Amino acid sequence: MRLVLGDQLSDGLSALADLDPAHDVVLMTESAAEATVWKHHKHKLVLIWSAMRQFAARLEARGVRVRYVRLDDPANTRTIAGELRRALAEEPVDRVIRTACGKWSLEAHLLSLVAELGVPLEVREDDRFLCSREQFAAWAEGRKELRMEYFYREMRRRTGLLMDGDQPVGGQWNFDAENRKKLPAGIRPPTRLRTEPHAVTREVMALVGAGFEDHFGRLDTFDWPTNPDEAEAILDHFIADMLEGFGDWQDAMSWGRPFLWHSLISPALNIGLLDPLDICRRAEAAWRAGRAPLNAVEGFIRQIIGWREFVRGVYWLKMPEYGLRNALEAEGKLPWFYWSGETDMACVADAVASARDHAYAHHIQRLMVTGNLAMLLGVHPDAVDDWYMVVFADAFEWVEMPNTRGMATFADGGIVGSKPYAASGAYIDRMSDYCKGCHYDVKDRLGDNACPFNALYWDFIDRHERRLAGLGRMMMPLRSLGKMPEAERVAFRAKAAATRKAMGV
Repeated sequence: MRLVLGDQLSDGLSALADLDPAHDVVLMTESAAEATVWKHHKHKLVLIWSAMRQFAARLEARGVRVRYVRLDDPANTRTIAGELRRALAEEPVDRVIRTACGKWSLEAHLLSLVAELGVPLEVREDDRFLCSREQFAAWAEGRKELRMEYFYREMRRRTGLLMDGDQPVGGQWNFDAENRKKLPAGIRPPTRLRTEPHAVTREVMALVGAGFEDHFGRLDTFDWPTNPDEAEAILDHFIADMLEGFGDWQDAMSWGRPFLWHSLISPALNIGLLDPLDICRRAEAAWRAGRAPLNAVEGFIRQIIGWREFVRGVYWLKMPEYGLRNALEAEGKLPWFYWSGETDMACVADAVASARDHAYAHHIQRLMVTGNLAMLLGVHPDAVDDWYMVVFADAFEWVEMPNTRGMATFADGGIVGSKPYAASGAYIDRMSDYCKGCHYDVKDRLGDNACPFNALYWDFIDRHERRLAGLGRMMMPLRSLGKMPEAERVAFRAKAAATRKAMGV
């Protein structure tokens, strides 16, 4: 029996490498439990279940017998483990083969279940990632700090991407300094290529609309790719029409324009519809052919072979303890407007609207708007984890948790990032057009109409002054705090406390 999960929908999956259609059966199940342990966005449910059904159909077209358990099957036990137990009781199976899970708790549960049932089990490496868990652990061993930049350089050497012999093309590893431009007035990003839902997707949309109506998000805006052909079309569109501008404006934000020049491939990539090395090679080919600048291609490749591989490595290296970390001792509640979008803060309202309508927000909206605000408010990292897992279509625990608990909230104390990514309203003003139309005044720090980020930022630096003192990249704001009159520090504390109370934290 070959077990295939909803984020393992790759034709070259290791669990299927030597599949024998004459003797093997593939088990796939739509799990209500996995859908509701976090009340995932409607888009995410449609994405995974539609992609699963199409994957099963492709296997069946090859003559493979697929034991596919639909959500509306009366016999569905609602859990992956329950369906595995039932299948082993009903099928003449001599062993189970599967690819390692992406979720620590599910991996542990499936290991214990198969051991309990006494069936031989073979767990294969998920070789869709370019760095195995063992390779990452070997790289990390003995290092005082785990820094993505050095891991990324190793991955460049290993893959040969953007390399000239043993040196990086262009004479430097990282062109990030060129990728922080504010969107110029009047420039318009290319039109996003939409994926029109086909019959299988529409069938699943009806199922989700009827059975999961209380889950977050709109359903009628769904247009994510759900099979390899659709995903390839999105990737081709990005490389041909958008990669050229991706580098310059990858950190920019603009009201009502959630996609800009971003690739929008992460949901498809994270469930296995695209291959990461192939993506990077095609982007590199665009640079070598003169169709995209080096800063754009390097920044894009770094997100995939650098950041994506790095956070997965950290997740498996540090779990399960990593999921309990709360280095800043944050205990607050998540404000309701993270769900409703009902806030006068233009940047937050726009990010929440994008999450609601598209199950998407780009990395700066996630890090420097919603994540930054949650950290400044002192929201408990569990609540932040839950929100990110619910609202984004590309959120799986191995990628979400290190980004949320590591980058967005600094709850891991510096394992992933070298500093808290805390910022006042000035950063948002510099990188967006939000502040021009906002109810609040980004230049005001303590007045009745002051941008909430401002007092919250200085209160955060004040509250965590001792913790931050050992972080070299925090020296500048700490020096500014040290020069601040005590009366002003007190005023910031009071303003921040009133803000937290008003927001229900």
